[in-house]
Formats: sequence, C-alpha cells, structure tokens
Amino acid sequence: AVVSTQSTGVNERVVQLYPLSNYTFGTKDPQYEKDASVAARFQRMRDEYATIGMRKTVEGVLLVHEHNLPHVLLLQLGTSFFKLPGAEVPPGGDEVECLKQCLSETLGRQGDTIHWGVDEMICNWWRPNYEPPQYPYIPPHVTKPKEHRRLFLVRLPERAMFAVPRNYKLVAAPLFELYDNSNGYGPVISTLPQNLSRFSYVYA
Repeated sequence: AVVSTQSTGVNERVVQLYPLSNYTFGTKDPQYEKDASVAARFQRMRDEYATIGMRKTVEGVLLVHEHNLPHVLLLQLGTSFFKLPGAEVPPGGDEVECLKQCLSETLGRQGDTIHWGVDEMICNWWRPNYEPPQYPYIPPHVTKPKEHRRLFLVRLPERAMFAVPRNYKLVAAPLFELYDNSNGYGPVISTLPQNLSRFSYVYA
C-alpha cells in the first residue's frame, strides 16, 4: 500500500511482511546454471550481444521477517555463493511476467500456483563490459553496457509452500548480515539494506 504521512505529506510505501514460519520448504529436482563457469557466462554474453544486444536480467527480492526484522530469501549454491532468484529476459519479453515465470519455475511446486506480487522496482545495475564489475549507474565513458539488471520487490502471499531445487539451499538472510558485506554477498545483494530502507514495514 502507498500512504501519505501526516508529518510530511509525502507518499510512503508500506510493505506487509509475514513471518518465516508461515512458509514451508520442500525439495525438487536440481536446476543447473546455463553456464559451467564465469568465463563461459561472459563468452555467451559476448556471443549473444552480436545478435540481440544488451542482456536484460530481472531478479526478485522476497522478504519475510523474524522477530520483526526483515530477512531476504536467497538461493545458496555451495558454501559461499548466494544469488537472488531471477532470469534473463528474452528479446521483446515482458520483464514482470518473465520474473513471475522464473519464480514459479525456481520455487514453485508442480501443480501449485503461487501469486507473486511484482509491482515495485527497487534498483538498476549495469555491467559495462564482459567482466564482473557492475555499477548502479552507467559510467560516463560507457555508451553500450553489456547487461542491465533490474531488481523487483516481490510481495509474498501470507502462506505458501516452496519447492527448492536440490542443488540449492534457500536461506533467510537478515539485513544486518547483508549490510556492507560485499565480500560475502557481492555488491548487489550487500546494498539491498540501503535500497530497502525507503519502505516502511508492517509485521504480521
């Protein structure tokens, strides 16, 4: 919901969060990355750029709470790699529908439908070259970035049953764990606390 605060008259986005205990987590068949390595990922990006141009990626920020503190649901691969659920947007594809489909494929159970409330874009990140560095702006010397990542806030239903691919773990990371922790979570996830601070939260 969007409310206007009496003190300032400025619209404020209020987000309802439900406790982590409202959600149950099963498992399903593994889901593997398209690319076997980081080098392969950048090579595919280079190959595709020649035909479809800049890659567009959408990712979902799923929030729950424990003890009235927001937690972000992250996919963990191995011991130290964390990522948000997301997907590449096909040429001409709708970003929101692509993200909803990805969330259902990644976390949904067969025969079950989860309503993913995707209606708020949180931030943009750009990758100037076929290399790891990314920025929350397009650097002045860059005219043709190679990837554009958009992160969306995803409103979860009050209760749901998720099915997590067996090769991943789904972890709930508190904001204080992510904050300023780019060594552990990378530059995008570690700045989520700042980007999420513009919302007000109501804890069910």
